[in-house]
Amino acid sequence: MTEPVLSDRALNRATLERQLLLRRVPLAPHAAITRLVGLQAQEPPDPYVALWSRLEGFDPEAVSAGLEDRSLVRMVVMRGTIHLVTADDAVVLRPLVQPVLDGELARHSEFKDALAALDLDPIMATLRPLVSDTPRSGTELRALIADTFPDLDARALAYACRNRLDMVQVPPRGLWRRSSHVRTIPLPAWLGRPVATAPSIDDVVLRYLAAFGPSSVADVTAWSGLTGMREVLDRLADRLRPFRSEAGRELWDLPDAPRPDPDVPAPVRFLPEYDNALLSHADRSRFQWRGLFSVEPPVKGTVLVDGVVRAVWHPVVADDTVTLVVRTLGPLTQRARDRVGAEGRRLLRFTHPDHRGEVQVLTPA
Repeated sequence: MTEPVLSDRALNRATLERQLLLRRVPLAPHAAITRLVGLQAQEPPDPYVALWSRLEGFDPEAVSAGLEDRSLVRMVVMRGTIHLVTADDAVVLRPLVQPVLDGELARHSEFKDALAALDLDPIMATLRPLVSDTPRSGTELRALIADTFPDLDARALAYACRNRLDMVQVPPRGLWRRSSHVRTIPLPAWLGRPVATAPSIDDVVLRYLAAFGPSSVADVTAWSGLTGMREVLDRLADRLRPFRSEAGRELWDLPDAPRPDPDVPAPVRFLPEYDNALLSHADRSRFQWRGLFSVEPPVKGTVLVDGVVRAVWHPVVADDTVTLVVRTLGPLTQRARDRVGAEGRRLLRFTHPDHRGEVQVLTPA
């Protein structure tokens, strides 16, 4: 039996629906973060903009409160990048991505040689209780390591701690409009409970498909950073439905997951600089995006018009005024420009409520 073919536009609408980008939904932030399997968060404001674009009546202080009461955490998980995840997900996701972080240690251009010469297991075993008593800045961590192992490279070992000791960034880092510098402590010490000893990669891949599918093996790998996804999807095959993309790629999805009509309207949405909706597929054709990093800076985010990337944005603050500069990646209709301007003004009321705001939509000649 030939698998049904899904057009790029059909894949776009399916992913937008699951990413809560076809309409704002009345979910609590914790529930949305769980549903999306975390939010990219290396830039502290990014999760707040991501949730504002997705949630009805979003209160950013609810996220700050979650960081402070430790029901939410900021830490390295998928792809070796900082994410905002629930505490319950942190203890599951963090051990699953350990192979990704081991690979980073082996490839790091500056530290790989120093670390390859060491037996890290006993060193990390010595350091874990020492770094678990209080959060430390990078400078403080390196000083502690230098005191404990004066003959070793403290900078390299501090990087090894990041990748081997389940380090979490603690508040005020990541709080709404009052973030601070990074201080870290091992996740078990912060939460008062250990990471999972036998987390299920199968369960996590099913959750990925629910949030990002339909997807290929390469897509799951791109999202997680992990190899071996072919074996996982083969193991799950009797619980999944196969499809094909326009280009003939094999795709997998949950049988009952939403796949809206490709002609369903998609509203203008402002996404942050790093948003998992755009970063979680090897093939990004569904968003007609060829790579944010090729766009000339400054860029603080992207703009979806009719569901695909059509512009980038950044704010310019001067005294009590903020201008949201939107640079389109091609011509837009006047109607689309008006909608971009209206959504941009709403964004400014969220991000800069104490400033007078205006939106400039600039189109290249």
